[in-house]
Amino acid sequence: MFTCTRGAKTKQYEISMKLRKKVEMLFAHLKRMLGLGRLRLRGPNGANDESLLAATAQNLRKLAKILPAPQQMQNA
Repeated sequence: MFTCTRGAKTKQYEISMKLRKKVEMLFAHLKRMLGLGRLRLRGPNGANDESLLAATAQNLRKLAKILPAPQQMQNA
């Protein structure tokens, strides 16, 4: 018999929990910071559009952290 406590000690479970935490943190950020806790647009298309827009904003923020900031030109 496979119990929860026995399964929680495996390497696969640790990997699964790490991946799950990443995904859960992304959803938490969408809900709290980007205001996606409640959808404003109605219907399936509106919900889809709003979710895509929020995910795009989240990806742009992630991209801005990865790319180096452009250096400003100094007056000579």
